[in-house]
Amino acid sequence: MIAISSAFDGGNIEVVSIADATARLRIRKDNAADFSQWFYFRVTGTRGRALTLVVENAGQTSYPGGFENYQAVASYDRQDWFRVPTRFDGKIMTIEHVPTSDAVYYAYFAPYSMERHADLVADALTSPLVTLEVPGRTLDGQDIDILEIGEPADGKPALWVIARQHPGETMAEWWVEGFLDRLLDPADAASRALLERAVLYVVPNMNPDGSRRGNLRTNAAGANLNREWKEPSLEKSPEVFHVRQRMIETGIKLCLDVHGDEVLPYNFIAGFEGVPSVMPERLELLEEFKDRYAAINPDFQTVHGYPASAPGKGNLTTSTGYLAEFQGVLAMTLEQPFKDTADTPRPEEGWSPERAMRLGASVIDVLLPMAGKL
Repeated sequence: MIAISSAFDGGNIEVVSIADATARLRIRKDNAADFSQWFYFRVTGTRGRALTLVVENAGQTSYPGGFENYQAVASYDRQDWFRVPTRFDGKIMTIEHVPTSDAVYYAYFAPYSMERHADLVADALTSPLVTLEVPGRTLDGQDIDILEIGEPADGKPALWVIARQHPGETMAEWWVEGFLDRLLDPADAASRALLERAVLYVVPNMNPDGSRRGNLRTNAAGANLNREWKEPSLEKSPEVFHVRQRMIETGIKLCLDVHGDEVLPYNFIAGFEGVPSVMPERLELLEEFKDRYAAINPDFQTVHGYPASAPGKGNLTTSTGYLAEFQGVLAMTLEQPFKDTADTPRPEEGWSPERAMRLGASVIDVLLPMAGKL
């Protein structure tokens, strides 16, 4: 009989029953909130066996549409992830797979562990351009890491990139890894030029507690961090409280908040069109950013996305809404898919860590010509 476990960093699944090579499972809710969608678990005793993994509550999750036309990811070594046959009838999701190893991991998207996060930060700090700031800690006592890259100077705009406010959106930190790899490459002329024109602040993981706990959208207190920006608190959302304060101190000019969208099979940007103080010249910069990104990387597009908020109806509790309204920032939310991209599909891998990293690297060429306009 097979065995199933999720007792590790980022793990999430509940076992209802196991019979031979068939398991009935349920996705666990966030530890202090009703959100659910993220799953990540290991199955052992699997070599050559036809597994049937039935997720009974898939249709009761936060975004059941996210499982339509979706294929789960699997890995034997937690390094290389591939898509496996998955079907969803509106209520139940079934994964069917014959592993070639005695142990296999399954997940909603390729996980990004807190150990990998620590490696990412440590690797960045080997560059003389990088300084690590820890303005505070999470409710579980984890560090809130901010990477300052380049030399602050008068006239140099402060550009911020934050990721993974929603911990289950792991493609966001894969994106950051690709971004940092290129930004810190001393042989990359565009990266060198960008750091001559601007100073960069990067928060690779805004929600370490939710990440370790295997949550979809919330931190240890059950707070959705991307609804905490107008009035963050040390008791409920210290992650936003400390990062927002540091942003104000640096005189932030641009913020790209990197996320993932469960349902839409596209990479796109959600802007700040609905904030009360929106100005035409700032909207022009928003459109320029999107157009440049689409021209540089065809995996990004500008046709599909969220409907723009009506004038004066923007959500000012999100990072994008708050920063655009109260700090005058060119603020944007980048969304990536959990599925494959409809316009540029690659069925065996779907949207993947490698593709997310390339999309992150591409943004250097978008930021470079715009840095002087902020």
